[in-house]
Amino acid sequence: MWENKQINRIASHLLPDADARQILLLTGARQTGKTSLVRKQYHTLPYYNLDAIEFRDQLSAISTFSWAREVGVAVIDEIQKEPGLFDKIKFAFDDGGVKFSVLTGSSQILLLKNIQETLAGRVTLRELFPFMLGELINPGGIALESMLLFNLILSGNPEKILKTQGSVIMGKEWDQAKAAESWLNTWGGMAPVIHIDTAQNRRFWLNDYAMAYLERDLADLASLHDLKPFRKFQQISALRAANLLSYTELAKDAGIGIETARRYMEYLRISYQTFLLQPFHKNLTSSLVKTPKLYWFDNGLLRHLSGLGFDLDNGQLYENYIASELMKFIRSTRAEAKLSFYRTRSGMEIDFLLETKHGIMGFEVKSRETVSASDFTNLNRLAEAASPEWLGGFVIYRGNRIEPFGKSSWAIPSVRLFG
Repeated sequence: MWENKQINRIASHLLPDADARQILLLTGARQTGKTSLVRKQYHTLPYYNLDAIEFRDQLSAISTFSWAREVGVAVIDEIQKEPGLFDKIKFAFDDGGVKFSVLTGSSQILLLKNIQETLAGRVTLRELFPFMLGELINPGGIALESMLLFNLILSGNPEKILKTQGSVIMGKEWDQAKAAESWLNTWGGMAPVIHIDTAQNRRFWLNDYAMAYLERDLADLASLHDLKPFRKFQQISALRAANLLSYTELAKDAGIGIETARRYMEYLRISYQTFLLQPFHKNLTSSLVKTPKLYWFDNGLLRHLSGLGFDLDNGQLYENYIASELMKFIRSTRAEAKLSFYRTRSGMEIDFLLETKHGIMGFEVKSRETVSASDFTNLNRLAEAASPEWLGGFVIYRGNRIEPFGKSSWAIPSVRLFG
């Protein structure tokens, strides 16, 4: 579908110009397209990929005092491979010899540790995630201002925004949107997968990616000599996507200690494989659970690691896809919004809450093509408790129609929200 297309990234709108006085750090999981993005955005700058040991040796040999003259304004890929370069870049930047640099890397913990110690106050941090739905629907480029989710966060007036939307989309536009969503839900959005033309080769690639992650990222993050326990932990964690996180259960099923389970989960998180969604912090109805929920950034990798396969379609996978799209959008665009979930000890649950500077929006996820008034029961209950901060309640579903359901409540197709 996208084999021969160059897909423009939303993140490209948020990158600084090369004439700015900044050090740009672009980070994210391997194979999300960081290199392609910076080489396209900064095509006139010299480029050094530190996966090549020759570049590591040559750049390490350059004197700190010569850095501005011999390297200057440049793109340095996989910067975490040679942490000693941070000090040279800092010196050249502070001395005024280099006004702009682009750094990329895949290991969040090493990058952030070095930034905190060396480049604090000098760095603009941006994250790049697997492709989002809006990027696949509009491969030629999409403006943030045209995206429904962006406008809901920005405006604080859902009714006004939704009145500008057609109730349905039809014909070829609908077919393309649904095909893109089906792809992300099934295969995920890793950059190479988007351009692989057969299902078998996509499966092969995801398997190879999982192996490369174990061998390369874990070598950066930890000294794990026996990868079997971690591989089993990965699989069990993937099976528990979209569920409350229990380190006790994960440790028991993986045959490891609880502290080891915590450490393994942190490896998954800081390498951009998973994220932990925290519960809402205010007791609006009754006592809340304090345990986070576990989600994966990429449904393709989730399906591969869990063994669920690529033909199954259920509510757990759809919810993980929705959570991923929400989190990728918020973090990619640096939107002024905080994502959480709401769940009481008595069992009342709302899948997602979105806190903005204007107030709170609630989202329930239904993996079907129709919505009924009963789907809004918990949203309506929370709306009363959260007033006057409540902006609106939404049921995200697989259908086509944006439809009101009473005061400040709407059904919204997922392809419309993210497209």
